Amino acid sequence: MSVVIAIDAGTTGVRSRAVFSDGSKSVSSYREFTQHFPQPGWVEHDAQEIWQAVLATLQDVTQQITQTITAIGITNQRETIVAWNKQTGKPYGNAIVWQDRRTADRCVELAEHLPLVRQQTGLVLDPYFSATKIEWLLNNREIRQDDDLCIGTIDSWLIWNLTGSKSFVTDCTNASRTMLFDIAELRWSDQLTKLFGVQPKFLPEVRASSGEFGVTIQHGSVPAGISISGVAGDQHAALFGQACFDTGSTKNTYGTGSFVLMNVGTTCPKPKDGMLTTIAWQLGSDRPIYALEGAIFVTGAAIQWLRDGLNIIDNASEINALAQSVSDSGGVVVVPAFTGLGSPWWDAYARGAIFGITRGTSRAHIARATIESIVFQTRDVVEAMSQAAGVAISELKVDGGASVVDFMLQLQADHLGVNVMRPNELETTAMGAAYLAGLAKGVWQSTKDISDAWQLEKTFSPVAQPTGYEAWQVAVKRSMNWAK
Repeated sequence: MSVVIAIDAGTTGVRSRAVFSDGSKSVSSYREFTQHFPQPGWVEHDAQEIWQAVLATLQDVTQQITQTITAIGITNQRETIVAWNKQTGKPYGNAIVWQDRRTADRCVELAEHLPLVRQQTGLVLDPYFSATKIEWLLNNREIRQDDDLCIGTIDSWLIWNLTGSKSFVTDCTNASRTMLFDIAELRWSDQLTKLFGVQPKFLPEVRASSGEFGVTIQHGSVPAGISISGVAGDQHAALFGQACFDTGSTKNTYGTGSFVLMNVGTTCPKPKDGMLTTIAWQLGSDRPIYALEGAIFVTGAAIQWLRDGLNIIDNASEINALAQSVSDSGGVVVVPAFTGLGSPWWDAYARGAIFGITRGTSRAHIARATIESIVFQTRDVVEAMSQAAGVAISELKVDGGASVVDFMLQLQADHLGVNVMRPNELETTAMGAAYLAGLAKGVWQSTKDISDAWQLEKTFSPVAQPTGYEAWQVAVKRSMNWAK
């Protein structure tokens, strides 16, 4: 029996997990880290704190297992950017997080370059992506732009530390989210790096998602010599972990935000309105697999807001029963555009709103409307994605923390008119990272082995005529014009 450790470095915490080749129950360890909000719309993380959380969870897991570790896989929050010095290993201030909106005005200024960005990266001009974050760092922090400067996503930062400063690398999925990478040519774009003032030498070497990234040095109970052989951004890893290997297969991860990805095969598609085109993964020297993506910025975070911001619930697990305690939302519509709207709207200036409040509105109505907002946003994306791909989805695989809410998934099935399928294993991002690493080392021989390991826990089939979507569409448009 082989064991692969997956490091899942998310937006609010880090989990390290030992995945066993025979399907034995895994061993895991989790640590949260601090969220920093220095100004309205700004979100930062302490990269050193993330590294220490990774190290703590790795040491915890390695102390609980006796088997020799075959490989390490890494999956990470995407688009978040760290700049650090090669000689000291210290970051130049906090990392700028994917949720950060400080460069919204800069994206507007760059509007004339949108066709180039769309053509080469498959992305849109939005502060969500890394390029304007990097430009901001270089222009606003005291950073020496010399041969000792490293700028990378969280995976690059972690590999650098795990390998004792020997490997400055990333994978093609993370590179594809920077707005600096040509996803058809599979290289850093000369035009875009020049546009954003980023010298390519500051950026990591880009490799396939499954292959060699370096080997560990010893860190306490974490032994030296372990191959890091699988890396992917979290949503790409989830698509892989959900065994979405056939063209047209689609998943949605209900996490802090929600991200719908559809496998569209080995041909890089032309940009589609409202949708992102991204690299899904690349196995060794094979051609990369591409995906259409719809990015929803706030879903599970809206439930956290009910808990921490409005104190409507004490625990996120309460929302299922509370939302079902009323037969409908009482006309209330929640638009959780706390950091703007992503797909298919792409409005960085939209803001969250609650419409339809009356004297009879209760916390249960707001809770139900919040659940419905997750469903409605997913419907927006799936319908736009189906139109872009020219094919309707036949089913939707789901995962992520909020996918345990049966009520929400039933509403989702009703609104999409297709089966919503929840697997036994909900931590598909970690599983995807483990599979990518294990494939490179022969722990799993092929993607068929991974498909065979995927197990269905529950199917939600459409049963009711959906309601409320028309009011949602009106509310979204008003949230986009809130200042007018």
